[in-house]
Amino acid sequence: MRRGCISLGQIQCDGCRRNILHAERFLAVDEEDGVEVEEGKIAHYCIECATEKGYASYKEEKDEKILTFFPLLEQ
Repeated sequence: MRRGCISLGQIQCDGCRRNILHAERFLAVDEEDGVEVEEGKIAHYCIECATEKGYASYKEEKDEKILTFFPLLEQ
């Protein structure tokens, strides 16, 4: 399960290992062996790593780019 969160400054990205700064957005996702599952070990990813892994994406809405952690639906 994916959860969009805001850092309190004590989180480290499990992808690039950098500290996620206070008030910076990040993703907490349940993973097992690098694959998203319903319940598993919680991995924390900064926005850049979440985007690289396909957990986050930007969508265009009302002439604005919006970050979303929801999977994009095929139309």
